[in-house]
Amino acid sequence: MSIEPMTARLAAAEAVAREAGQAALSWFRAPETITVKAKGRQDFVSQADGAVEALIRERLAARFPEDGFIGEEGGHDLDAKTNAGIWVVDPIDGTANFISSIPVWCVSIAYVVGDEIELGVIYDPNREEVFVARRGRGARCNGQPIRASRARSLAEGTVGIGYSPRTTVAPLLGAIERLLGADGMYQCNGSGALMLAYVAAGRLLGYCEAHINAWDCLAGILLVSEGGGWTSDFLGNGGLLKGNSIVAAAPGVAAALSRIAGY
Repeated sequence: MSIEPMTARLAAAEAVAREAGQAALSWFRAPETITVKAKGRQDFVSQADGAVEALIRERLAARFPEDGFIGEEGGHDLDAKTNAGIWVVDPIDGTANFISSIPVWCVSIAYVVGDEIELGVIYDPNREEVFVARRGRGARCNGQPIRASRARSLAEGTVGIGYSPRTTVAPLLGAIERLLGADGMYQCNGSGALMLAYVAAGRLLGYCEAHINAWDCLAGILLVSEGGGWTSDFLGNGGLLKGNSIVAAAPGVAAALSRIAGY
Protein backbone atom coordinates (compact mmCIF):
# COMPACT_ATOMS: atom_id res chain seq x y z
CA MET A 1 0.00 0.00 0.00
CA SER A 2 1.41 3.41 -0.96
CA ILE A 3 1.78 6.04 1.75
CA GLU A 4 -0.18 9.27 1.41
CA PRO A 5 2.26 11.97 0.16
CA MET A 6 2.07 14.32 3.15
CA THR A 7 2.40 11.41 5.57
CA ALA A 8 5.49 10.26 3.68
CA ARG A 9 6.98 13.75 3.84
CA LEU A 10 6.35 14.09 7.56
CA ALA A 11 8.00 10.75 8.26
CA ALA A 12 10.95 11.72 6.08
CA ALA A 13 11.28 15.14 7.71
CA GLU A 14 11.41 13.63 11.19
CA ALA A 15 13.93 10.98 10.15
CA VAL A 16 16.13 13.52 8.37
CA ALA A 17 15.93 15.96 11.29
CA ARG A 18 17.11 13.24 13.66
CA GLU A 19 19.95 12.21 11.36
CA ALA A 20 21.01 15.81 10.83
CA GLY A 21 20.80 16.55 14.55
CA GLN A 22 23.03 13.64 15.39
CA ALA A 23 25.51 14.71 12.73
CA ALA A 24 25.53 18.23 14.18
CA LEU A 25 25.97 16.80 17.67
CA SER A 26 29.16 15.06 16.53
CA TRP A 27 30.55 18.43 15.45
CA PHE A 28 29.34 20.05 18.67
CA ARG A 29 31.24 17.51 20.76
CA ALA A 30 34.48 18.29 18.91
CA PRO A 31 34.59 22.11 18.94
CA GLU A 32 38.29 22.18 18.11
CA THR A 33 37.43 20.87 14.62
CA ILE A 34 34.97 23.66 13.80
CA THR A 35 35.94 26.71 11.77
CA VAL A 36 33.70 29.75 12.04
CA LYS A 37 33.04 32.74 9.81
CA ALA A 38 31.07 35.91 10.49
CA LYS A 39 28.26 36.58 8.01
CA GLY A 40 27.35 39.87 9.66
CA ARG A 41 26.97 41.48 13.06
CA GLN A 42 26.39 38.72 15.60
CA ASP A 43 25.65 36.35 12.69
CA PHE A 44 27.94 33.35 12.45
CA VAL A 45 28.27 30.24 10.31
CA SER A 46 30.45 27.18 10.78
CA GLN A 47 31.33 24.41 8.37
CA ALA A 48 29.00 22.25 10.45
CA ASP A 49 26.04 24.40 9.32
CA GLY A 50 26.93 23.86 5.68
CA ALA A 51 27.59 20.15 6.04
CA VAL A 52 24.37 19.50 7.94
CA GLU A 53 22.28 21.51 5.48
CA ALA A 54 23.84 19.61 2.57
CA LEU A 55 22.89 16.35 4.24
CA ILE A 56 19.28 17.47 4.69
CA ARG A 57 19.04 18.75 1.12
CA GLU A 58 20.49 15.53 -0.30
CA ARG A 59 18.13 13.29 1.67
CA LEU A 60 15.00 15.27 0.83
CA ALA A 61 15.91 15.74 -2.85
CA ALA A 62 16.43 11.99 -3.22
CA ARG A 63 12.94 11.29 -1.86
CA PHE A 64 11.05 14.27 -3.26
CA PRO A 65 12.89 15.68 -6.30
CA GLU A 66 9.83 17.69 -7.33
CA ASP A 67 9.98 19.84 -4.21
CA GLY A 68 11.73 23.17 -3.83
CA PHE A 69 14.23 23.98 -1.11
CA ILE A 70 15.15 27.07 0.90
CA GLY A 71 18.08 26.73 3.28
CA GLU A 72 19.78 29.29 5.48
CA GLU A 73 23.24 28.46 4.19
CA GLY A 74 22.77 27.11 0.67
CA GLY A 75 20.21 29.47 -0.79
CA HIS A 76 17.12 28.63 -2.84
CA ASP A 77 16.25 25.83 -5.20
CA LEU A 78 12.90 26.92 -6.59
CA ASP A 79 13.41 26.48 -10.33
CA ALA A 80 10.05 25.75 -12.01
CA LYS A 81 8.75 24.39 -8.71
CA THR A 82 6.25 27.08 -7.81
CA ASN A 83 3.41 24.54 -7.85
CA ALA A 84 5.27 22.06 -5.68
CA GLY A 85 5.89 22.23 -1.97
CA ILE A 86 8.98 23.90 -0.58
CA TRP A 87 11.21 22.64 2.22
CA VAL A 88 12.44 25.47 4.44
CA VAL A 89 15.42 24.46 6.55
CA ASP A 90 17.70 25.78 9.25
CA PRO A 91 20.36 23.11 9.82
CA ILE A 92 21.52 24.57 13.14
CA ASP A 93 19.29 27.24 14.64
CA GLY A 94 21.32 28.78 17.43
CA THR A 95 24.72 28.78 15.77
CA ALA A 96 26.13 31.32 18.25
CA ASN A 97 25.32 28.86 21.04
CA PHE A 98 26.61 25.92 18.98
CA ILE A 99 30.04 27.44 18.39
CA SER A 100 30.27 28.53 22.04
CA SER A 101 29.59 24.99 23.37
CA ILE A 102 26.21 26.02 24.77
CA PRO A 103 23.75 23.12 24.29
CA VAL A 104 20.82 25.24 23.10
CA TRP A 105 20.33 24.76 19.36
CA CYS A 106 18.22 22.62 17.05
CA VAL A 107 17.42 21.46 13.54
CA SER A 108 14.32 23.06 12.03
CA ILE A 109 12.50 21.73 8.95
CA ALA A 110 9.21 23.04 7.56
CA TYR A 111 7.25 22.17 4.44
CA VAL A 112 5.19 24.88 2.76
CA VAL A 113 2.60 24.53 0.00
CA GLY A 114 1.32 27.82 -1.34
CA ASP A 115 0.43 30.00 1.63
CA GLU A 116 0.14 27.13 4.10
CA ILE A 117 2.74 25.60 6.36
CA GLU A 118 1.88 21.93 6.11
CA LEU A 119 4.60 20.28 8.20
CA GLY A 120 7.00 21.33 10.92
CA VAL A 121 9.74 19.39 12.71
CA ILE A 122 12.15 20.77 15.31
CA TYR A 123 14.73 18.39 16.75
CA ASP A 124 16.84 19.22 19.80
CA PRO A 125 19.50 16.50 20.05
CA ASN A 126 20.87 17.87 23.31
CA ARG A 127 17.60 17.13 25.13
CA GLU A 128 16.57 14.35 22.74
CA GLU A 129 13.29 16.11 22.01
CA VAL A 130 11.55 16.12 18.65
CA PHE A 131 8.62 18.46 18.11
CA VAL A 132 6.35 17.52 15.21
CA ALA A 133 3.28 19.17 13.70
CA ARG A 134 1.08 18.58 10.69
CA ARG A 135 -1.53 21.12 9.69
CA GLY A 136 -4.90 20.09 11.11
CA ARG A 137 -3.44 17.12 13.01
CA GLY A 138 -2.09 18.71 16.20
CA ALA A 139 1.41 19.02 17.66
CA ARG A 140 3.51 16.52 19.60
CA CYS A 141 6.79 16.27 21.47
CA ASN A 142 8.34 12.81 21.51
CA GLY A 143 4.98 11.41 20.46
CA GLN A 144 2.95 13.08 23.21
CA PRO A 145 0.40 15.84 22.48
CA ILE A 146 1.46 19.35 23.49
CA ARG A 147 -0.64 22.44 24.12
CA ALA A 148 0.03 26.13 24.57
CA SER A 149 -0.25 27.57 28.06
CA ARG A 150 -3.65 28.24 29.63
CA ALA A 151 -2.35 31.48 31.17
CA ARG A 152 -4.59 34.55 31.06
CA SER A 153 -1.94 37.08 32.09
CA LEU A 154 1.65 37.78 31.06
CA ALA A 155 2.47 37.86 34.78
CA GLU A 156 1.96 34.07 34.87
CA GLY A 157 5.12 33.07 33.03
CA THR A 158 7.95 34.04 30.71
CA VAL A 159 7.99 35.38 27.15
CA GLY A 160 10.76 34.69 24.64
CA ILE A 161 12.05 37.77 22.81
CA GLY A 162 14.42 37.61 19.87
CA TYR A 163 16.62 40.29 18.35
CA SER A 164 18.35 40.64 15.02
CA PRO A 165 20.79 43.40 14.02
CA ARG A 166 18.77 43.59 10.79
CA THR A 167 16.45 45.90 12.75
CA THR A 168 17.06 48.84 15.05
CA VAL A 169 17.22 48.23 18.76
CA ALA A 170 14.18 50.43 19.48
CA PRO A 171 11.48 47.74 18.93
CA LEU A 172 13.35 45.35 21.22
CA LEU A 173 13.80 47.85 24.04
CA GLY A 174 10.22 49.06 23.72
CA ALA A 175 8.82 45.54 23.90
CA ILE A 176 10.95 44.68 26.94
CA GLU A 177 9.94 47.86 28.74
CA ARG A 178 6.25 47.30 28.07
CA LEU A 179 6.45 43.64 29.06
CA LEU A 180 8.15 44.41 32.36
CA GLY A 181 5.58 47.13 32.94
CA ALA A 182 2.88 44.47 32.60
CA ASP A 183 4.59 42.38 35.32
CA GLY A 184 5.91 39.98 32.69
CA MET A 185 9.38 38.49 32.32
CA TYR A 186 11.46 37.59 29.27
CA GLN A 187 14.30 35.41 28.08
CA CYS A 188 16.33 34.97 24.91
CA ASN A 189 17.97 31.57 24.62
CA GLY A 190 19.53 32.18 21.21
CA SER A 191 17.23 29.92 19.20
CA GLY A 192 13.99 31.32 17.84
CA ALA A 193 12.92 27.89 16.64
CA LEU A 194 13.28 26.37 20.10
CA MET A 195 11.51 29.27 21.78
CA LEU A 196 8.56 28.82 19.41
CA ALA A 197 8.51 25.10 20.18
CA TYR A 198 8.42 25.99 23.85
CA VAL A 199 5.42 28.26 23.26
CA ALA A 200 3.67 25.33 21.58
CA ALA A 201 4.49 23.13 24.56
CA GLY A 202 3.30 25.65 27.16
CA ARG A 203 6.80 26.29 28.53
CA LEU A 204 6.83 29.91 27.35
CA LEU A 205 3.77 32.15 27.17
CA GLY A 206 4.80 33.61 23.85
CA TYR A 207 7.56 34.75 21.55
CA CYS A 208 8.14 37.90 19.52
CA GLU A 209 10.83 39.27 17.24
CA ALA A 210 10.82 42.33 14.99
CA HIS A 211 12.45 40.47 12.10
CA ILE A 212 13.10 36.76 11.71
CA ASN A 213 13.82 34.64 8.65
CA ALA A 214 11.53 31.88 7.43
CA TRP A 215 13.96 29.04 8.14
CA ASP A 216 14.13 30.11 11.80
CA CYS A 217 10.41 30.14 12.45
CA LEU A 218 8.09 28.31 10.02
CA ALA A 219 8.23 24.95 11.78
CA GLY A 220 7.71 26.70 15.11
CA ILE A 221 4.78 28.71 13.81
CA LEU A 222 2.97 25.54 12.79
CA LEU A 223 3.75 23.93 16.14
CA VAL A 224 2.23 26.90 17.97
CA SER A 225 -0.88 26.93 15.78
CA GLU A 226 -1.39 23.19 16.09
CA GLY A 227 -0.78 23.45 19.84
CA GLY A 228 -3.74 25.78 20.17
CA GLY A 229 -1.78 29.02 20.18
CA TRP A 230 -2.01 32.15 18.03
CA THR A 231 0.55 33.55 15.57
CA SER A 232 0.75 36.66 13.45
CA ASP A 233 0.72 36.36 9.65
CA PHE A 234 4.38 35.71 8.96
CA LEU A 235 4.04 34.63 5.32
CA GLY A 236 2.22 37.82 4.31
CA ASN A 237 4.15 40.50 2.40
CA GLY A 238 6.79 38.10 1.11
CA GLY A 239 7.81 36.65 4.45
CA LEU A 240 8.95 33.39 2.90
CA LEU A 241 11.90 34.99 1.13
CA LYS A 242 12.33 38.33 2.91
CA GLY A 243 11.49 37.43 6.50
CA ASN A 244 8.99 39.27 8.68
CA SER A 245 8.10 40.11 12.24
CA ILE A 246 6.57 37.38 14.38
CA VAL A 247 4.34 37.27 17.43
CA ALA A 248 3.27 33.87 18.75
CA ALA A 249 1.42 33.32 21.98
CA ALA A 250 -0.88 31.25 24.12
CA PRO A 251 -4.46 32.30 23.29
CA GLY A 252 -5.11 33.94 26.65
CA VAL A 253 -2.22 36.38 26.29
CA ALA A 254 -2.08 36.81 22.51
CA ALA A 255 -3.77 40.21 22.42
CA ALA A 256 -1.63 41.54 25.27
CA LEU A 257 1.64 40.31 23.74
CA SER A 258 0.71 41.66 20.32
CA ARG A 259 0.20 45.12 21.85
CA ILE A 260 3.46 44.88 23.78
CA ALA A 261 5.43 43.78 20.72
CA GLY A 262 4.11 46.76 18.78
CA TYR A 263 4.57 45.26 15.31
